[in-house]
Amino acid sequence: MNRLTPPALEHRRRQLVPRLQQLPPSGARPLTVAGRVAGWVTPAASRHLAGVPGVRLAREAVHVGSDARRGLSLDAVLDGIARHLAARGVLPAWRDEALDVVGEGRCLGRIERAAVRPLGLLTRAVHLNAWSPDGRMWVARRAADKATDPGMWDTLVGGLVSTGETPDIALLRESNEEAGLTPASLSARGPLRLLVRMHRCVQQGYQVEEVIASDCVLPGDACPHNLDGEVSEIRLLSLEAVWALLEQGGFTLEAELSILDSLQAAAGAAQALDARMGSV
Repeated sequence: MNRLTPPALEHRRRQLVPRLQQLPPSGARPLTVAGRVAGWVTPAASRHLAGVPGVRLAREAVHVGSDARRGLSLDAVLDGIARHLAARGVLPAWRDEALDVVGEGRCLGRIERAAVRPLGLLTRAVHLNAWSPDGRMWVARRAADKATDPGMWDTLVGGLVSTGETPDIALLRESNEEAGLTPASLSARGPLRLLVRMHRCVQQGYQVEEVIASDCVLPGDACPHNLDGEVSEIRLLSLEAVWALLEQGGFTLEAELSILDSLQAAAGAAQALDARMGSV
């Protein structure tokens, strides 16, 4: 497809940068956990944290640590914070899924997923760019009842890394839940690569997220199907149709970044092959 040249794809990617790198919400305060910088607390969350065990509010930051006087471990304090904020309507729907709390490159504890955006905590998301042998791409539409980006198009597989998981394990789990894929279906998968650490203001708070992606050519007889109810439909699209959706803003921001990276790699490889063939 003539429009899918490396310069055109790079131009499209550069247009995403203002949405990928944003300052914290106005009035947000830095969050330290066990003495390490770990997030940005929204004003709405800060207002409800006074007096919560293990929390110390200071003018310059919000500090969280274990509470020995009450016999509370750091994980117990983090759980208490999440439940306190949920009871006061600060959190979106409770997910009953734990994510790692990371500060300055170290895993410090775990917390309910619904609390990560109001606290501006780092998350990791894995994406699978799934190709067919004839050069088309599998994409999935998010269910209409999803809390974020409902009804938008996504990579075939995309999800957060849960507590205690590696990105590779998370991708295998998400591939099964969202597309019914087995490890054997992913035998042609490339290694995961970090695309960006994004910082974005969202409705729930502040999204600090590492977007990690892998490319895979699925077997020709593959028939991805959703198992967890979070996807409303799955389609196999030509690159022309994928590009049209990109231009229409039909994909989530993370999915568009991941797909553009995959298309850039494919376009670059095709260009290099053409150059080699031309020199023969």
